[in-house]
Amino acid sequence: MNPWLQVAIIVGALVASVLVGWGVSVGVLRLAKVPEVIVPTMERDASGRMVPILAPRAAEPRPLLRGGLWVGILERIAITGALMAHHPELIAIVVAVKGLGRYPELQQAGGASERFIVGTLASFGVAVAVGLGAAALLP
Repeated sequence: MNPWLQVAIIVGALVASVLVGWGVSVGVLRLAKVPEVIVPTMERDASGRMVPILAPRAAEPRPLLRGGLWVGILERIAITGALMAHHPELIAIVVAVKGLGRYPELQQAGGASERFIVGTLASFGVAVAVGLGAAALLP
């Protein structure tokens, strides 16, 4: 295979992994938003009697983890690159570094752990798909 074609496949796969993974992760996280909570409360009606009503309560603010965009970009590059280099075992290092690096933040920010898992699985899924596709094209 022509070396320039190999370089184009590698660079194209890395760029596709980053951009497609970013779009998919953002989309999945939007779908996994916190639902609005309906709580029963009591109010006075026009005659002054207390009557039960159901009122929407604003959802708790979602905790955000700092640096998520850059962590996602780097993890997708690492996973896609590991698969193109035919070293899938390196993905375990990416998972370990990401998990251990985020552990203290996930302990403090209660609702962030679910978003972390959902975003990570979406990001990894795209990186693996692109990496396997590119690896199939490379010699």
